[in-house]
Amino acid sequence: MDTISRNTKPDLSSVRTRLEKREELLSPFASRSEDAVREIAEEPSETRTEFQRDRDRVVHTNSFRRLKHKSQVFVAPQGDHFTTRLTHVIEVSQVGRSIARGLNLNEDLVEAIGLGHDLGHTPFGHIGESVLNQVLSDGFHHSRHSVRLITQLEKDGTGLNLTEHVIDGIRNHSKPEGKFLNRASVANLSLEAQIVRISDALAYLAHDIQDALRSDYIQLEDLPSDAIDALGIRHSQRIDAVVRDVVESSWDCTGEIEVETTDEEGGDRPWIRMSPELGKIVTDLRVFMFENFYHPISASVEGRKAAAIVGVLFEHFNRRPELIPAWLREFSGSTERAAADFVCGMTDNYALMMAEQVKPGLSDGVFQGRI
Repeated sequence: MDTISRNTKPDLSSVRTRLEKREELLSPFASRSEDAVREIAEEPSETRTEFQRDRDRVVHTNSFRRLKHKSQVFVAPQGDHFTTRLTHVIEVSQVGRSIARGLNLNEDLVEAIGLGHDLGHTPFGHIGESVLNQVLSDGFHHSRHSVRLITQLEKDGTGLNLTEHVIDGIRNHSKPEGKFLNRASVANLSLEAQIVRISDALAYLAHDIQDALRSDYIQLEDLPSDAIDALGIRHSQRIDAVVRDVVESSWDCTGEIEVETTDEEGGDRPWIRMSPELGKIVTDLRVFMFENFYHPISASVEGRKAAAIVGVLFEHFNRRPELIPAWLREFSGSTERAAADFVCGMTDNYALMMAEQVKPGLSDGVFQGRI
């Protein structure tokens, strides 16, 4: 056997080569990092695939760090165990990787999209998003702002230069209320992007139910009975049930069986889905949560105050743009966009502190979470 001298410097690029060769064993429908494209070409990493590199870039952003103090549902929750936007994206990544692993798809791509999909959320979650959507002339949506962050705003206006695979998955992760499980809505998405799209809904349903029960906002018996029967009463049971169902229902994505075309849209390419039975139960449960948890929280006293804070801060910085960092003013192109970019980047806590300076007393009584 040939031996290598201890003084011989190893070829680290062999690490990436080995990782890329492992991807050759993935499903024929999987995305592969060797096909990844960046807007600005770069020398490949010696020790990481392109999608692993994207994941690392997302994790080391300021936007990712700020997610730890951005609301999921409850406004500025005080209990240590309530879901924040950071724990949400971690759970989406975990659910997504479990599904990708089961279907022999690209876990690294799923992880990069999952960790980056909510970077563009405002303080106070969808409450703040709704306010900015109303006040901006061209509207606001967190998925579009997530793309704006990773392509333009991060690194003081240079962006992260992520691969098109990851950007596309982040751009298209959002879903409408009501029915969202259909082939047409994901026709142009990679299977990995489809996994994040469905994992986002599955993760937030599971942990938001847990938060609602923990806070006594709803009781277990309030949930639809068929959801309790199908998904169980514990958080772990809910996650396990939906992951197993998605993997089983999407088995043709592995390439081990012929592609099924039994759904109403037909098609010759596999897609990520649930069984019709559990899909209906999950859709109905999601509608229940919107009607009995998400919308009531937004309409609560705390929710209205949180909305008022975002509105006041936007108007304040729109009138006083000199208070916005100079690089952001110059880059954003307009005063209102700079004000929105600045406010959107705030955590719940920072927004509350700024609101007290701008309009003392406005943030009184905002905290919703229970210990």
